[in-house]
Amino acid sequence: MKPRKIIKAFASLKLAVVIVLALAGLSAWGTFVEAKYNDSAAAQRIVYHSPWMVGTMLMLAVSLTAVMIDRWPWQRKHLGFVMAHIGILILMAGAVVTHELGVDGSISFGIGESARMIAVGETDFTVYSSLDGERYAKIFDREVDFNRHAPKDGPLAVPLPEGEITVTDYYPYALRDDKIVAAASDSDEGAAVRFQLQNDRVNMTDWIQQQGKLRDAVKELGPARVVLTRSDVWPKTEGNAIVMRSTGDDGISYEIRSASGPSSVRRGVARAGDSIQTGWMGIVLRVLKVLPHARTDVTFKALAAASPMTSPAVKVRFQGKDHWFGLNAVLKLFTENAVYVVSYGNRRVDIGFDMRLEKFTVGRYQGTMRAASYESVVRAPEAGTVTISMNEPLKLNGFTFYQSSFTEDDRGNPVASILSVNRDPGRPFKYLGSLLIVCGAVYMFYFKRVTRKKAVASGDRQPVEGAA
Repeated sequence: MKPRKIIKAFASLKLAVVIVLALAGLSAWGTFVEAKYNDSAAAQRIVYHSPWMVGTMLMLAVSLTAVMIDRWPWQRKHLGFVMAHIGILILMAGAVVTHELGVDGSISFGIGESARMIAVGETDFTVYSSLDGERYAKIFDREVDFNRHAPKDGPLAVPLPEGEITVTDYYPYALRDDKIVAAASDSDEGAAVRFQLQNDRVNMTDWIQQQGKLRDAVKELGPARVVLTRSDVWPKTEGNAIVMRSTGDDGISYEIRSASGPSSVRRGVARAGDSIQTGWMGIVLRVLKVLPHARTDVTFKALAAASPMTSPAVKVRFQGKDHWFGLNAVLKLFTENAVYVVSYGNRRVDIGFDMRLEKFTVGRYQGTMRAASYESVVRAPEAGTVTISMNEPLKLNGFTFYQSSFTEDDRGNPVASILSVNRDPGRPFKYLGSLLIVCGAVYMFYFKRVTRKKAVASGDRQPVEGAA
């Protein structure tokens, strides 16, 4: 086939109609996928970054180029047409640059804390090893996308001297369920106590668990603190506090401490089912269950779509045992000779400078706890102290920081701010492409109007060829 015929084929109106219909169908498919999974990332992964979309966009670029070549040599009337087509191609090139080189993630830090690492969408699977439990060395690190390459299709295996760590399953949307259960009496696990605090206005039930038998566990419950300590030391506390320690069976020894001073301390021993008067606002402490050695069993339930409570989760097998853990969590595996830490989480990108959260404020709708507005006061090099609000982002060192969300404690007080972070090196191409499209469209309409006036003035009533 001659080159001219090939150009004509790619520049044909029939191919243009097919491409437009394909883009419309893919867009509809993306909308359906996002609604089905309640997840825009799923629509990006399944549709907008799929080979079908990439192929269609490539055909669009080829068709636009062929149409321009088919009009060669260009005349003045073609100027707007060419500008618009070149603008579309530059706009598409900008999207490619953004996809390949851009950064889109988030950064979270507490009030008074500094951060310089942002979490992006790509995920990594990493394994660290240690011989003494203190110094760790990275022995495996790989970018993974379990949505595209599921473990069931080909499991990821990390060879170790004691056996392989193998990823055997993956849930894109999983609901975590933690259960505290009894551990072996000769284990290094700490104790756990299930308790209830109740009066006329308060009724709460919770667990407190030691992470290791030599560590204290602390729960802050507004006006009081609950502490579960190791068996040989009573820790010092301030204010109202309930301090408990396991007696090695189904009982506890306790101290009820009041803010009024040391003379208000009351001590005793209780077993599961006993009630204790705290002396604060009529609150009664009930001991529901005591486990001298306890561990947390973590399981995940697969769901069909995303929700605020779901996260991705993976299952790994090591030495014949299966372990589940979620995104941005770590799993510790112990052997006789070493400790291995397995991590599956979002990739971290260094922004190149420290950003400190000095203050965070929340505006509430009157009479409710719903946030009407919120803003972060941050300190950063070259910018000093600046305020980032929902409508006022911060642009610094090529990054744009947007106020995205925040986290609260049990009493509704903000404790951390979450910023969306974006770096788009393709933005100049997008601006230039958009400008050329607009200018090209304006020129086409202007040229038609001018040539039509000239034709009327000359008495020529024949149709005038357009700019397309």
